[in-house]
Amino acid sequence: MSVRARNWMKFGGLVSLAFALGLLFAGLLDLPESTVAQQSGSTKPTLVPTRNTAQRSPIRAAQPLVDLSDAFAAVVDHVRPSVVYITSLRQREGTARRVPPGFEQFFRQQQPQVERGSGSGFIVSNDGYVLTNNHVVENADQVHVRLLDRREFTATVVGTDPMTDVAVLKIDADHLTPATLGQSESARVGEWVLAIGNPLGEGLAFTVTSGIVSAKGRGQLQLGNNSSGLGIQDFIQTDAAINPGNSGGPLVNMRGEVIGINSAIASRTGFNVGYGFAIPIDLANNVMTQLIATGHVQRSVLGIGVADVTEEAAEYVNLDEIRGVVVQSFTGSRSPAERAGIKVGDVIITIDGNRVDYTAQLQQLVGFRKPGEVARVEVARKGGARKTIPVRLMAQNQDVTVASNAPNTDEPSSDNAGSAAVERLGIQIEPLTAQWTRQLQLPSTIAGVVVASITAGGPAERANLLPADRGTSPDIIVEVEGVKISAEADLRRALRSASGVVAVTVYNQGLNNGEGGRRIVYVRLANQ
Repeated sequence: MSVRARNWMKFGGLVSLAFALGLLFAGLLDLPESTVAQQSGSTKPTLVPTRNTAQRSPIRAAQPLVDLSDAFAAVVDHVRPSVVYITSLRQREGTARRVPPGFEQFFRQQQPQVERGSGSGFIVSNDGYVLTNNHVVENADQVHVRLLDRREFTATVVGTDPMTDVAVLKIDADHLTPATLGQSESARVGEWVLAIGNPLGEGLAFTVTSGIVSAKGRGQLQLGNNSSGLGIQDFIQTDAAINPGNSGGPLVNMRGEVIGINSAIASRTGFNVGYGFAIPIDLANNVMTQLIATGHVQRSVLGIGVADVTEEAAEYVNLDEIRGVVVQSFTGSRSPAERAGIKVGDVIITIDGNRVDYTAQLQQLVGFRKPGEVARVEVARKGGARKTIPVRLMAQNQDVTVASNAPNTDEPSSDNAGSAAVERLGIQIEPLTAQWTRQLQLPSTIAGVVVASITAGGPAERANLLPADRGTSPDIIVEVEGVKISAEADLRRALRSASGVVAVTVYNQGLNNGEGGRRIVYVRLANQ
């Protein structure tokens, strides 16, 4: 072989080696399989994926967040087909115009106005029952329900319950996806929840928001037109964004179960500021069952007026915890609780062995029982005494006559003239004169002493006694520890040997919407 041939062979080998090294280097750099191409006549490049992203592994540290995101999406996929968009139509009569005789043909008569509303709901059965809020469909002439798949149906209102703000609708449809109902009693403060509904109308239909259960047992929200004070309120509070139009939609836990019906927000603007409230599904389910069966809700009552326990009340009956409800009064002349032996001032701590922590729990444990059933009511009394009393329940509204107060025939003592300080209670009192009786429009049977003023920061103020000098209907002290009070001297004698917390019975004409009534106030006496 000539020298020339050997040189060409060496040169070819070097070129081959360089080419092989170039391929190896390009592989190590992971050069793109495709390039960024720019279309002709366009300055905007078209991006082409460099590799199959499905083959890439997620960042290991972010895997819990990926799992959480997948869980949220799975819950939404499960529940969202159950949610519906509800529209309601209400006709309002137009105002007739006064037209001179003979000119009617030149004026168009005003037609009835149509008021439109919208809200949310969710399907609860394969045969078309839908759960929503009463205020979404209240007084509606027509109700329409639209599904996620855009099918729309005219709904029948099966029944409504203003006291719990629950309503049941029925649509004639097939291929429905009912929601799974959970147990609101087992919901925990702090757990993740989703709110699904139609905030602000059709433009944002089927919106999903997330948050946590912020609190349970919220009450006294005064929803809807229920001003009777007899409504059952035990709301779940959440910070999931809820706005007008979300009403009636489901509040869902991370197992895909409905634990509440979104119903209200606490806001000065009318829009979400982080405080939303949902009716517990356990309560709504009880109402729904009765509405479907009979079209109305039948409730039972003990025939008592109650209030949540205070620290002083818990101490008075030797409770280890501040829980239970205090019997303040009897709400009917035929009160079954009074006939059974329950007394004003008793603290109810269980019903049929079920723990009672606050008023709404008591209402639910009693309200959905059948009239005539017997409830075993455990009460705590002064000094730690415990007693279980069987009470036969009666139907709500069976007797709504407020029990008249027993006449107090004690004559006023001769030393009750003028105002005087009862320092241990932290109050100033005045005699209940004829002038006070006329001014406050009191029944002639009421005797006692008027709370004229209270000491700032004193025992009476901490116990929320109401004085006359603050522009409200004042409390009138009628009993202390069961001793009737007609004058200051009676009050001093009742407090002479008392210590710690005492039970003070007051009458206030402002209670019960101005009809007047009594309540128990527990006051921790100041040291002598």
